[in-house]
Parts: sequence; C-alpha cells; structure tokens
Amino acid sequence: MTIGALAKESGASLRSIRHYDDNGLLTSARALNGYRLFSRAAVTQVRQIQRLIAAGFSLAEIRGFPDCMRMIEGAAACPETSDVQRRRLASVERQIAELERRRAELRGMLSEGV
Repeated sequence: MTIGALAKESGASLRSIRHYDDNGLLTSARALNGYRLFSRAAVTQVRQIQRLIAAGFSLAEIRGFPDCMRMIEGAAACPETSDVQRRRLASVERQIAELERRRAELRGMLSEGV
C-alpha cells in the first residue's frame, strides 16, 4: 500500500509514517517511481506505535520492543517488555507526585494571599 493509503487507514500523518519508517519501526519497499510501499500489516504497526508513544515510550524504546508489542494492535504487555513498562510507570508516578507537590504549594501560596 502507498503511504497515503497507510495514513488514511491508520489515522497517522504522512510525516509520522515517514518518521517511523526512517527510525526502523516500519519496513517499506520502494516502487520504481521512488514512492514508499508498505504491507497491509503496517496499519496495525502504526496504530500500535502511536499507542505506545501515547503511553510515554520513546521511539528508541519502541524499536527495542519485540514483535509481540510492535506487531499486534492493542498488545498490552509481553514478558520481554514488562521491565520497561514498570520503569515507565514508576517514572510517571514520580512525575505525578511532583505535580501534586507543586499544586499543594501553589494552593498554599494562593490561600495565604487571600
């Protein structure tokens, strides 16, 4: 399929798809006219890549994930990725705690000023 068809079916932008392909997250072939061609499986891959990005994973981390995470749309976990997922969760929880501390500080400052 062409990059335009992949973008339409996956909901991703052309720019994102090119970026994923250039970073080794997708596999494309080149047509005689130089256009990128993708397999039908790329729709699932793009959707899963976007899901993982939304969960806070970097492209480098996603590139290191095994096929059980990159090739199956909606895949939540596989044994090879659980450590990375736990570390990401711990990082998110630390960020939440810091934001809650800042919120409390700001609330205190506002209440003192009233």
